[in-house]
Amino acid sequence: MSSNDHTQWAHQYGPWAVVAGGSEGVGAEFAAQLAAAGVNLVLIARKPEPLRQTADRCRARGVLVRELALDLSGGDAAARVIEATSDLEVGLLIYNAGANTHSAAFLDGDLAAFGGVLALNVTTPLALIHHFGRPMRVRRRGGLLLVGSLTGYLGSARQTVYGGAKAFTRIYAEGLWLELRDDNVHVLELVLGVTRTPAMQRAGLNFDVPGLRISDPADVAREGLDRLPHGPVHVMSDHAASPALRAGPDRAEAVLASHRLMQKLLRTDPGNTDAPATR
Repeated sequence: MSSNDHTQWAHQYGPWAVVAGGSEGVGAEFAAQLAAAGVNLVLIARKPEPLRQTADRCRARGVLVRELALDLSGGDAAARVIEATSDLEVGLLIYNAGANTHSAAFLDGDLAAFGGVLALNVTTPLALIHHFGRPMRVRRRGGLLLVGSLTGYLGSARQTVYGGAKAFTRIYAEGLWLELRDDNVHVLELVLGVTRTPAMQRAGLNFDVPGLRISDPADVAREGLDRLPHGPVHVMSDHAASPALRAGPDRAEAVLASHRLMQKLLRTDPGNTDAPATR
């Protein structure tokens, strides 16, 4: 966790942190680095086994860990998280669970499945922030970190709903930062580009695209925690030069250029509806 003093971290963000999407990749690195700082953890993920493995690694560092195997796109997800943490003082919420769970051309996709994308990326995190953020404001300390995506800067085929959700999250984080900046509650959207996570490796992404910058999950977590006090938005330094951030007035050309790069990354043809999100 860089040079941050662990005692100061535990005071600002402890004694408990909730990490949604905390079983592997970036989420597991957030958990490990928080455990090293002495912050107790509630780890939430869909798959119990990798969740248990990460929880055990964190317990070995001497902190308390609760596991909650849960699909955060479910209608009762926020209520279940709130119930599971009702006896805890949560000083930090990291929402790392956003993903494109229904990658399809919009008019060919299932509307209910697109609703699941919105639930996972918008509805559930807003409900959790509303719940955990209010006592943070009363205590005048805490942190809210949302993991965002460069997909929220330019439209992408088969990521219409997901990209729109990520664009919403960035603007939402900026407004929330304004509302809480005088209450010592830190708000940050950490914007990721291509990251070498287990999920992205399982999806078979082409990491050999010439000029492609790829982040490491441990670096992402470290940089995100370092930048948390300095919101509202931080783009991972590996991707700070991304063309998506500098799109000019010709949005059509910017979107088409991004689309061509995406096709190389995903090893897909334009008709493939199985391409994953890239963050």
